[in-house]
Order: sequence, then structure tokens, then C-alpha cells
Amino acid sequence: MDTPSTRRKPPRQEGPRALDAVILAGGGGRRMGGVDKPGLDVAGRTLLERVADAVRAHGAAADGPGTDADARVIVVGPRRESPRAVYVREDPPGAGPVPALRAGLPHVRSRWFALLAADLPHLAPVHLGALAETPAPGDTGAVFVDSSGREQWLTGVWRTDAVRDALAGYTGRSLYGLLGPLGPRLVPADDLAVADCDTPDDLARARSLLEPPTA
Repeated sequence: MDTPSTRRKPPRQEGPRALDAVILAGGGGRRMGGVDKPGLDVAGRTLLERVADAVRAHGAAADGPGTDADARVIVVGPRRESPRAVYVREDPPGAGPVPALRAGLPHVRSRWFALLAADLPHLAPVHLGALAETPAPGDTGAVFVDSSGREQWLTGVWRTDAVRDALAGYTGRSLYGLLGPLGPRLVPADDLAVADCDTPDDLARARSLLEPPTA
């Protein structure tokens, strides 16, 4: 929640490295059996907490110690006790990624923002750094591509004004249809960086890699 003290803060001198984040956490988790997928636990943190922590840790690394609070995290999905974030809902809830982005983007204050899924257990600050440092002056963004060459639209960074302009005239429902024409730079990623948890098998694999072995 904004307070008078936060509103009086001078704006940051922002470049591509300074990121707010819109995290999409309102899906129905149908392939996971309809459970609350962002709330599933992996190695002591929920999937959503892991993504939000990566955003804040990247902010601290980019802007210096003690500045992680400057990374504004906007979660599009049900309100939760953790992580701390600005929580908003798309209309109607569960309407898809484009309505979710439309709901979250007005709360972004930085010149650049990350658009992320809530179920990326391996996402780390180094991955956000690789994306944030890729755009050149005049670029609209950067997005990860997996080992098959497929764009991963929910692991990318974007120039805020470019996406706002694109959304203003967009009537479709596809993220590819919205973001593809912006011509982002494509950043090769290791498959773990973009591995999400759509199914119970995906979740089990993440837990096997991130949780310490039991005796």
C-alpha cells in the first residue's frame, strides 16, 4: 500500500536494470487439478514467493544494498498474506494473461518492468539481470527463448510506455499478438530458467531439484 512517505520519494534514475514486476497469479491451475498453484510450496517458499523474491533480489543487486523495496511487485491474482505486493484482479478473474496485464500495468511506476508467471520455481536474480541488460537504446524489451527457440512471453522485460501504447489499441487475447509486434530482443535461456509448474510432474521435478534430499 502506498503511504505519504513512499509518495514523497524522488523518482529513481532508471534504466533497463531498474524493474518493477507484474506477476500473473490468477489462473485456474487446471492441469494441476484445480489447486492454488501459486501457493504451492517448493523448498520452504511458495511458487509466488520465489518469483517475488527473485524480483526484489535483482533490485537490490542492480540498485545497491537496502533498495529491494524499490522493486514494486504487482501480483494479479487473489490477495495473500505473502509476498508483500500490490494485489489487483483482472476482470473477470481468470480471464487470461492479456486482461491480467491490463489490470497490473497501471500500477507499474518504473520505466521498465518484468512480466512474469507466478510458477517459475527456478527463476533467479541472474536471469532477470540477463533480460534487463539486453535491451539497447530504442528497444522495447527482451524475452527469453527456450532451447527449442520458442519465446517465453511470461519471462520478459519491457519498456513500460511501449506496452501501454500497444495495449491501448489491442483487442485480442493473445500475449504473442500483443507483444510479438513490439520486436523484443530474444535471449537464449537454459530450460530451468523458464521451467514452469503446470502439472504435478513439473512440481515434483522442481521439488527434487530444489529441496534437500531426505535421509
